[in-house]
Amino acid sequence: MVKVEISTDTRYPVNRKVIRKAVLDVIFQNRLTAADVEISVSVIGARKMKNLLKDYLDDGDSHSVLAFALEDVGDSGGGFVNAPSQPLVLGDIVICWPELLREAAEEDVMVDARLAFLVSHATEHLLGEHHEE
Repeated sequence: MVKVEISTDTRYPVNRKVIRKAVLDVIFQNRLTAADVEISVSVIGARKMKNLLKDYLDDGDSHSVLAFALEDVGDSGGGFVNAPSQPLVLGDIVICWPELLREAAEEDVMVDARLAFLVSHATEHLLGEHHEE
């Protein structure tokens, strides 16, 4: 079973179905359907994202999404370890709603399409997939 915890402020009209579908699609593509998996997705504003970026990246860039994996399995070749009776908690995804809206407008795509892309991309990071900058 895949559990997707979604938290957001009521002022952001987030389509929760899009978030769930994006997570589930990546989980199914990676054949993790037999495991109990849990992912948290938070949708926040620009001020909170700025604070997170300062605390964790401090690269001076703006970001629309951050992924905080509980375990980095990409480079080590290791795998996830969890107690058999407990869900496999992959980590947290944080989406900055104002930045997502800006990117969607800039790329001339629907907000839900940009949301799905960002959540899918972040879920792949939680599973250990990394990309070249």
